[in-house]
Amino acid sequence: MPKFIGRTEALERLTALTKKRTASLIVVRGRRRIGKSRLIEEFGKSFDTFYTFSGLAPEAEVSMQDQLEEFARQFTQQCKVPYAPYNNWSDALWAVGQQIKSGKILLLFDEISWMGSQDPAFLGKIKNFWDLHAKKNDKLIFVICGSASSWIEKNILSSTGFVGRISLTLTLQELALEDCSKFWPKNISAYEKLKVLAITGGIPKYLEEIDPKIPAEENIKRLCFSNGGILVNEFKHIFSDLFLHESIFYKKIVEVLATGAKERQEICKLLEIDPGGRISEYLSELELAGFITREHTWSITSGATSKLSKYRLSDNYLRFYLKYIDKNITKINLNEYHAKSIALLPEWDTIMGLQFENLVLNNRHLLYQALHIRSDEIISANPFYQNKTYKSPGCQIDFMIQTKFGSLYIGEIKFSKNIIGESIVDEVQKKIDSLVFPKGYSCRPVLIHVNGVSQDVIDRDYFTNIIDVAKFLE
Repeated sequence: MPKFIGRTEALERLTALTKKRTASLIVVRGRRRIGKSRLIEEFGKSFDTFYTFSGLAPEAEVSMQDQLEEFARQFTQQCKVPYAPYNNWSDALWAVGQQIKSGKILLLFDEISWMGSQDPAFLGKIKNFWDLHAKKNDKLIFVICGSASSWIEKNILSSTGFVGRISLTLTLQELALEDCSKFWPKNISAYEKLKVLAITGGIPKYLEEIDPKIPAEENIKRLCFSNGGILVNEFKHIFSDLFLHESIFYKKIVEVLATGAKERQEICKLLEIDPGGRISEYLSELELAGFITREHTWSITSGATSKLSKYRLSDNYLRFYLKYIDKNITKINLNEYHAKSIALLPEWDTIMGLQFENLVLNNRHLLYQALHIRSDEIISANPFYQNKTYKSPGCQIDFMIQTKFGSLYIGEIKFSKNIIGESIVDEVQKKIDSLVFPKGYSCRPVLIHVNGVSQDVIDRDYFTNIIDVAKFLE
């Protein structure tokens, strides 16, 4: 098994529950490959007994009886008892209840939305199992885990049947950059790591597939542009696994967002759909799944969140797949990319810029540290945009932080294979000149980059801070 990396805070929160004098019910959710099961396995090392049950993927031909038979096999193997078929979930859960009456036990139901998808009364039976069996062992921790975040939100977290029963809900995000770096030996450059992370993001399973002995370009070819590569076929499983129903419309939404963040109205216009339809539900489900992020702009004067917001495709793999893999599946399956340079792919630099921006925004805590800004000092922090009106020009800032002390940190995120030249100063100043803000505020321009800036930029002494993201990976 690969070395366990990261998740320090999550493990600490889980471990704290073992000090309680009562049983705990925990919900863990997050996108496919994010490391939910692996986290619980690591947590399970401190228990006397660890039982784990996982549902079958929801293929069209998989019935409730298939799920019950698979559960029975897993039960037999782990509990060392003779195989006994079950006709319903009540009987299966009763059998588990007989095995967990005492002792320090960790019980995991993995991909629970798959397990009970064919039984409308399944969650009611889980609730009864908790009330009648599981919670009576004060040393037991019962973990419900799943990738279908919107299903878990609707059926468990927002269900009256589970109110007051859940001790902890963990939503796993991508690994932070400082943890991603640990998948490579120390002698690999930060720039090379960033090229791979631009495709994988901080998804642990994807990072485990890296071969640090070969260059980033060869890793990308092997994972994304070779017949049978793990990231070639990954996409087709993601939406069907997560949403448990038709996924075509979800794909259309992320395709629209692959070229950059957009407002809801703009998404509807590009898709030629009614803004009053189910688009809000689809966007919400994609956001809960961790694939897109809704980012509100705000009023600098009051600090109040604006109704204006944009949706950003925050999952690097999805954008890379849609841009380069999806359109070239036939060529990939014929291994036609074996001798081609990845850097020659169309719009490579533009896409790498968007991917780099995602990495920065997903690791904003590192920017706060570099700027010596405490979280309690921040009024708002997000990509900021100001629509053009008859009173003010339009303005878009990659990342802006407004603090309680009247400071606006104007973040310019720049990914370039070349050293950044002096023209960047005029670009940022033009944005600041267009920005409308009250008197008494100070604008502090911040350049966030990788691969270096020219001496001319340094000599101008324009930027309050010049942050090299590469340092976060060293």
